[in-house]
Amino acid sequence: MRIGLHISAFTWPQGAPRIGPVLADIATSADEAGFERISVMDHMWQIAVNGPPEQEMLEAYTALGFLAAHTRTAKLLTLVTGVVYRDPGLLAKAVTTLDVLSGGRAILGIGAAWNEEESKGLGLFFPPTKERFERLEEALQICRRMFAGDESPFHGKHYHLERLLNSPPPLSRPHIPILIGGGGEKKTLRFVAQYADACNLFPGPELPRKLDVLKQHCEDLGRDYDDIQKTAIYRFDLGERGERVGATIDELKGMHGLGIEVAHGGLRNVWDTKQFEVFQKEIIPAVEAL
Repeated sequence: MRIGLHISAFTWPQGAPRIGPVLADIATSADEAGFERISVMDHMWQIAVNGPPEQEMLEAYTALGFLAAHTRTAKLLTLVTGVVYRDPGLLAKAVTTLDVLSGGRAILGIGAAWNEEESKGLGLFFPPTKERFERLEEALQICRRMFAGDESPFHGKHYHLERLLNSPPPLSRPHIPILIGGGGEKKTLRFVAQYADACNLFPGPELPRKLDVLKQHCEDLGRDYDDIQKTAIYRFDLGERGERVGATIDELKGMHGLGIEVAHGGLRNVWDTKQFEVFQKEIIPAVEAL
């Protein structure tokens, strides 16, 4: 099992002037500690579960480019990109750029988008749910083709591209991995089975059912279920004085027992990088041995 660090807030001591240096310190420390991946949200405003919309938020792909310069081994992704925030040709180009500049460490994390409030607030395109899923499927098809070097025209219901040129090509082989976030049983998990290399789910009582649904979609489509990497959101809570380190390891072991291969989550006071010593010495070795 592997673990990832999800950076979902940038409201740290000393405010905006220190966001860059603090983020660089977090990235370098997490990379050296052995986190397998680092992600950011694809939001323009902070989301309600973390705080008010006025809190600091960075644009995702600019932030990932910055993270690439301050890490050596961690994979880099959004958790996850809202499909309607960027046309798929531009999105594939952005992720490919990240892959090339990071030495082949990019993952495309993508979903159907949900934050209508920030979209309306900033004048971003936000069609109804049905259309967003239609666009998600077309975007997945386009990105897969651009990652593979297929330049032939694409004409779908919503997107029309005359030449899918993507130069320089990705460094990742056989292609940039695609992760789809969300647990919708009829569409999202079917898209995972049909197009993706990984899924990202929420932990909890419904997790086994979601995995069973994904397995059924794989059977229906002739896809090997074991070829799909199963990842899940997890909020790391080590306790005020590290008293929950053992419990954290036990919870991660429980998730692994259900079939989760990567636990990917946030960490309270992530700017306090001394915490990463606990991950490096105790948590990461324990879960990597599973």
